[in-house]
Amino acid sequence: MPPRPETYGHPRSRSPGSGRAVLTDAHPVREALRARRRVLHRLWVGEGPESAELRALAEAAGVPITVEAPTGSAAPAVPRLEAGSLPELTVEALASRDNEAQRTLVALDGVEDPQNLGAIARVAEAAGVAGLLLTQRRAPPLSPAVSRASAGAIEWLPVARVPNLRRAIAWLKTEGFWALGADPEGGDSIDDPSGRWREGNHLLVLGAEGRGIRQGIAQELDHRVKIPMMGRVASLNVATAAAVLLFELGRSRRLGRESQLRREYAD
Repeated sequence: MPPRPETYGHPRSRSPGSGRAVLTDAHPVREALRARRRVLHRLWVGEGPESAELRALAEAAGVPITVEAPTGSAAPAVPRLEAGSLPELTVEALASRDNEAQRTLVALDGVEDPQNLGAIARVAEAAGVAGLLLTQRRAPPLSPAVSRASAGAIEWLPVARVPNLRRAIAWLKTEGFWALGADPEGGDSIDDPSGRWREGNHLLVLGAEGRGIRQGIAQELDHRVKIPMMGRVASLNVATAAAVLLFELGRSRRLGRESQLRREYAD
């Protein structure tokens, strides 16, 4: 059995507040004020009616506000929020924080671009994913650029960071997760209704564009899945692939629950 995550994972969860960042644009600022997972220091907004919601959220959270008057013909001030860093969990905490009968996690293997990470986080949060699993190396920090690319979704999505992704996946499998790898060259179609991997908890592993999932990580997979392609372009970018795979997993899960309820009702 693989060692418990404390022996190879992030030794402690990183609490919010270490370091400071400045979030810009309405979406990430709004979600950071709503989620309150960061330490919130100060909000800068314009004085127009479009900033009323942000001011109300900041007042409710006890965040100091600086209202900036427009100068001349300048455009309204871009909202800015000075805040601490987002918390990062251990993989053990990530796996145990959700009490639902079926959960989905997403692990990223070598996805280094902040825009891709943000886009995946936006998709994952919308699809009801329980959290993201990142590596300490070859993965970007949870920066303001990631929050902006995710339209603020990363403010809500729990994240764990580990030094050894392969061992983390092996441990999650002992905790009841199916390790599914996105593989455009092989595996079963994601819309195959016969796959028993559709039941239970899912850990969807996504690799970097062009390189895919590394061989050592691939050896830990229980199953490989692919998206049926009908056009002339043979691949999707990683965030688009994540959207298709996660929403199809969610759809099949809902259909399975409905089928079970109909059987129970018939009995």
